[in-house]
Amino acid sequence: MPDVRVHNLAISLDGFATGEPQTAETPFGHAGERLHEWMFGTRFWHEMAGEPGGSEGADHAFAARHGQGFGAEIMGANKFGPPGWQDDPEWTGWWGANPPFHSPTYVLTHRPRPSIPMEGGTTFHFLDAAPAEALAQAREAAGGLDVRIGGGPTVVRDFVAAGLVDHLHLVQVPIVLGRGVSIWDGLEGLEETYDIEATTTASGVTHLTFTKRR
Repeated sequence: MPDVRVHNLAISLDGFATGEPQTAETPFGHAGERLHEWMFGTRFWHEMAGEPGGSEGADHAFAARHGQGFGAEIMGANKFGPPGWQDDPEWTGWWGANPPFHSPTYVLTHRPRPSIPMEGGTTFHFLDAAPAEALAQAREAAGGLDVRIGGGPTVVRDFVAAGLVDHLHLVQVPIVLGRGVSIWDGLEGLEETYDIEATTTASGVTHLTFTKRR
């Protein structure tokens, strides 16, 4: 069966994957862009932005896996938009007319709305569903490819806690946020079901990969 994977979820030393409060002007709260600066110099990021150049080291190699072998994505309401986006019928996400997902993308929300087709192959579908039900729909749409759990941290946590994630890639950034949304809440004993590898790169981040034991 195809895998369920998480890639490039950046966390602080104290385990927060986003700061607070999230607004339209500050999507990651008081964390700003500090959790993602490691990625900005990579060739992966430059290609995403349609620009030449960028480094091709380990950070690029890890980051690039985000786009490899996926047929569908699942994300949470707080990744799709700031608090209150459900009240704005014109809101279509942060990413403009051509979002970077290029596949069926399922947004988990307690207030579903009609699907939104976008340029580049992305169609946003809105579900009020438990993790297993959402995954079943995404797998059907993925056409035999893997399913990406795109975040935010609450959704990733829920899918990991439900035993649905085969591969989890976290990027530990050497900053302390002190508050925000933690990736670790409720995941005690994670090391008992995953093999864990750590790779530290020249940018100062540590890539943590969790591979579920079969």
